[in-house]
Parts: sequence; C-alpha cells; structure tokens
Amino acid sequence: MLSKGKKKHLSELAEFVANEYCPEGVVQPESIAKSKGIQYSYGEYADDFDGMLEHSNGQFHIFINTDRLEHAYKPRARFTFAHELGHYFIDEHRNALQSGQAPAHSSFTNFASENVVEREADFFAACLLLPEERLRKDCFRRKFSFRLADEMAHKYQTSITATLLRFITIDLYPLMVVCSQDNKVKWQWNTQDFPYYNLKYKKEKVPEDTAAGEYFAEGIKYSETEIVFAADWFQVRDKQFDRQFYEHCVYSDARKTVISVLWED
Repeated sequence: MLSKGKKKHLSELAEFVANEYCPEGVVQPESIAKSKGIQYSYGEYADDFDGMLEHSNGQFHIFINTDRLEHAYKPRARFTFAHELGHYFIDEHRNALQSGQAPAHSSFTNFASENVVEREADFFAACLLLPEERLRKDCFRRKFSFRLADEMAHKYQTSITATLLRFITIDLYPLMVVCSQDNKVKWQWNTQDFPYYNLKYKKEKVPEDTAAGEYFAEGIKYSETEIVFAADWFQVRDKQFDRQFYEHCVYSDARKTVISVLWED
C-alpha cells in the first residue's frame, strides 16, 4: 500500500495538473499530453500491455493498446492514458526514463499491481480523472448509494471501480470495496471510518452468504443492491452479528471477477 504522505502528494499533484490543463468539465488526458508536447498513438499490440510511456531522442510518447482497451473514449482507455501521464508527471518516474535508468513503462492498469511504481501511477490516474474538489462539490449533502457512484462514473467518464476507489481515498463516505476473482479475495480498500477491516476468511475464500459468494457458488447475479449482515462478510463479535450492510456487485464473467461495494444505511 502507498503511504499517507505519498497519497497526499500524488493527489495534490494530480489536482494541480487537472486544474492547470482542464480547469472545467471532464478531464481530457489527450489535451494534457498535447499541452506538454507528449506524442501519443493508439494501436493494436495484442496482450503486451495496456499502455506504455516511452522516452526516445528527447521525446516522450504514450502508446495505448486498443486490443485490450477498445476505443479511445472508453473509461479503461482514458484511465490508462491518465496512468501513463502519471509516469510523466511523477518526477521520479520521468527522471528514471529520461536518464535511461528505467526501461519504457509498460503498464497493466488494474489497481492490483505489486509494483509500487504502477500503484503510484494508478493512484495518480484516479486522482487526475476525478479531481477531489469537483467530486466533493458534486456529492455535497448527498447520501451514498450505488446509483450516486454510477452517476459520478458517467459524469467523469471513469470506470465504476476507479470512481469507488476515489470515493474511498478522499473519504467521502464510510465504504469498503472488495475485488474477488475465482472465489478468492484479490484486494480490498476501505475508508478509515468503515467499521470493519478483517474479512471472514481473509483472502482465502469469498464468504458464502454474501452476494459475491453466491455468484461464485451458484452463478447468481443480483442487479439490485442486497442486504447482508456483518457476520456474513467480517470477523465480528456476537453483539455485532446482525449489523446490516448493503452490498452491490459489479460482475465480469469474462474475468470471473466481482467488485463488491459495502456500506451502511
């Protein structure tokens, strides 16, 4: 995980870049690249990478892989472009490329990389596309629901995963997001004020009595938000056994993945 200090620095850096180059409306990574003289291209590169930042002959170039990301206007392509901009705007990343100390940044943008450089660029990308000041203004005095997160994802042209994780990093609401794949927990993010942290089976298995667990056990997919209990997801004390939470799932059959967002009323 990134330290609080690093997250604060990256968030402030991304906020500055967004306000400097796209002060109003939706942040456009291509416009930022043009303003900085960064060349870019969209091409078919099989499964080699999602995006890549290359430095050659004094020039930076961003490559976006349409084989994996489809069209340029899709949220994943926009996020990948923003991720590569992160490698440019984060001084250590850019300097390493310019000096030849690091090869071209070949990236897979999925919030799950073990490489700290990739985690930093992922975090920067979410902050850039979902500027804190604008997001706080849009959510001011509004109660959390999955519909709100979905509305913000459409407004900022970002994936629901990136939007939910941005909600968490700026601590808009007490939330937890759990990513499960093949019936195992891949990663979890939560705000500091979310009441639980320890999952029932840790990362070994998705709890059976959750909406995500039912997908892996029986292939059941819920289109609406479901009610679950604290003991379904978490290690809890007896008196907290029946504390109610909401769970809303986003499914990917192709990847055998479920994103679960958890919150209280």
